[in-house]
Amino acid sequence: MYANEDYLLELITEAGLVTAEEIEGVRSKLDERESVVERLITSQRLTEEQVARVSAQSASMPFIDLEHTPIAPDVFDQIPDDIAKRFRAVPVFDDGATLTVAVADPLDFEVLDGLPHIIKREINPVCATASAIDLTIRQNYGGEVLEEETESEFTVVTEEGAEEASDDDAPIIRMVSTMLLEAFKLTASDIHLEPMETTLRIRYRVDGKLIEVDNHPKKLHPAIVARIKVMSGTMSIAEKRLPQDGRIQIRVAGKEVDLRVSSVPSNHGESIVMRILDKSALMLGLPELGFFSDDQEEINELIRMPDGIILVTGPTGSGKTTTLYGCLNTINKPDRKIITVEDPVEYELPGINQVMVKTDIGMTFAAALRAMMRQAPNIIMLGEIRDKETAGIAIQAALTGHLVFSTLHTNDAPGAVARLVDIGIKRFLIASAVRAIIAQRLVRKLCPNCKLPATLSEREMRTLNLDLRQVAESNIMGPKGCEMCRNIGYRGRLGIFETFKIDDEVRHLINDNLTSPQLRRRARELGMRTLREDGIRKVLAGITAPDEILRVTMSDDD
Repeated sequence: MYANEDYLLELITEAGLVTAEEIEGVRSKLDERESVVERLITSQRLTEEQVARVSAQSASMPFIDLEHTPIAPDVFDQIPDDIAKRFRAVPVFDDGATLTVAVADPLDFEVLDGLPHIIKREINPVCATASAIDLTIRQNYGGEVLEEETESEFTVVTEEGAEEASDDDAPIIRMVSTMLLEAFKLTASDIHLEPMETTLRIRYRVDGKLIEVDNHPKKLHPAIVARIKVMSGTMSIAEKRLPQDGRIQIRVAGKEVDLRVSSVPSNHGESIVMRILDKSALMLGLPELGFFSDDQEEINELIRMPDGIILVTGPTGSGKTTTLYGCLNTINKPDRKIITVEDPVEYELPGINQVMVKTDIGMTFAAALRAMMRQAPNIIMLGEIRDKETAGIAIQAALTGHLVFSTLHTNDAPGAVARLVDIGIKRFLIASAVRAIIAQRLVRKLCPNCKLPATLSEREMRTLNLDLRQVAESNIMGPKGCEMCRNIGYRGRLGIFETFKIDDEVRHLINDNLTSPQLRRRARELGMRTLREDGIRKVLAGITAPDEILRVTMSDDD
């Protein structure tokens, strides 16, 4: 039986190997526990190699002809026979650092995540046909492949003590693996496991919106939490009274994905949130972040300045860190030394020195920043400016020839000046050190597969301050809903931005003690495009809908 068979059948259909009608015809003749893919293979409608190659390609995994691949006899010692049979996986090559392992199902989370934990080795998975793996196991281990797992990888701990793992634990492993794969397929940003009085509620946050996907019996909650804690490697199964944090690294469809795990005791049990950190976000350029071409030119000019501070502002979850990473990715060159201080380090950036804050041992933002200054960096990224000490060191770094990137929690770009003043920074230092402030929000993008031309109501035109000429020359679209976007009408998100450049005139305004509203009005007179105005541009271009802009921005008159 293949893990995630429905997804595999989608891949086979997309590859043109069989039609959806053929699949439904086979499915209608089978018991619900039988495998459609295996029946297609036994009926010679598909070959085993075709299925293996399709699933391997989806997972960006190499396919090997295992029957004609020589394997050194001592390599088989790296995976015990019961584990090889249980996971349907055999070692192929050992270079000392990484063990190359042939697996039958590249879409099986349980194998790709569980095997490295058990054998305590980093693996490089490759795909082979199931029959070739079975033959290799028979020839080198003896016996047959186990169709079902006989024991769990972990022990469930209850308040009464430790229970011995049982056959019932294997479904829990599959359940967690399926949940992670489904969340990844839906491009969810986080997974919420919330114990209720009689049920365990599971919700995914997709494009900023929480959607409820499942409810399980409450009795499964301890086992699921235990499985997640074991996967993290650092969280205690026995500790249920205190909050805990952990991290899980997995590989999905050829992508390296980190999960940040947080557990918090609640009145009905431990609530778990797993934040999904897709490393592909590291490679986003300015267009993918949502900057139009004119904005890109402005940002490119700013991030290539030799010194000064560039601040990105907005509420939690507005994409500030992703924008900072995108900027660093753009200017990351071999001739520049870049150091970051983060709490925690969310993504590992190639070629960049990253420092994680550890307040329990005195490694605060300020302490790390002081130490970084002795490392002679060209560019510094500070995860967040939180207090006067950190802000003061960042400003001194900017004034002594370093380019500094950081974030602040403010509602708009000009408001960052008042925020820095509030934490104790003198205005003349702000005016001298800060080069630009970028405020941002995230809005949902209309699904490109099903969006339709739309018209604006009089109320929407009035609220967005649009006239008939602008609307007539635009490409306004609205949501419809299709299978690709799960009938929501939106797919993915992008940023809307407000860039406040600090030039000579603005420096005088900052020194003149202008209030935030006064500074904002003057910034607009000098050409600053507001968050709402940038959002309106993206509505007129047919990228998002008016409701999205009205949801995340205030009227400029307000």
